[in-house]
Amino acid sequence: MSLKLPPISDRQLLNQALTHRSYVNEHSEVKEHNERLEFLGDAVLGFLVGELLYKLYPYMSEAQLTRLRSKLVDEEQLSKLGQKLKLGEIMLLGKGAEKDKGRENLSLLNDTFEAIIGAYFLDAGIEAVRGYIQPLFKSLSEELVNTQPNNKTTNFVDAKNRFQHWALANYKESPVYTIIAESGPDHAKEFTAQVSVKGKVYGTGKGRRKQEAQKRAAEFALKELGIID
Repeated sequence: MSLKLPPISDRQLLNQALTHRSYVNEHSEVKEHNERLEFLGDAVLGFLVGELLYKLYPYMSEAQLTRLRSKLVDEEQLSKLGQKLKLGEIMLLGKGAEKDKGRENLSLLNDTFEAIIGAYFLDAGIEAVRGYIQPLFKSLSEELVNTQPNNKTTNFVDAKNRFQHWALANYKESPVYTIIAESGPDHAKEFTAQVSVKGKVYGTGKGRRKQEAQKRAAEFALKELGIID
């Protein structure tokens, strides 16, 4: 899949989208990093990918659409897009982030891709962003759906929701998620979560974000229970 950076005409916005906090900390002349643009890009992506899936899959339930969208805009997927755009080669990083192989860091690639989308939205508007990302995510969603065994769209039901249903059905209590460890520098944190029901631990998982670690813990629990493969 060939992929190019969106044509952001405002050079200042583009530079901001590529600027990591660590670079600002070491260059007093630079005032803004990309975290606010990342926030905006995340929201724009969520909306436009959700709109696309709503139109593409009229047979899917809300839970299935939510799960599919989650898979399409998660760190794994967006970091791959960042790699295809070669964002690692053009990100502005501080020396510490450079030393820690920040240019290969999946979390930073994910964040920078979101910031690029946020910058493009401010530069060119929602229709331009829609035209850029929807053909891309249409292809990605079709590939993902078509690779499900026997077209099992139930696989798109969020793992946390599925485990909650199991816990309520069996114990009439909701699962409890706890972050039990975190490691790595600020720009590359990794969290470990565990999920328990009535004090019994059913699963653990790791992720660059707390929510991602919780999802992995729920998936582990479901696999251990034989609910998913």
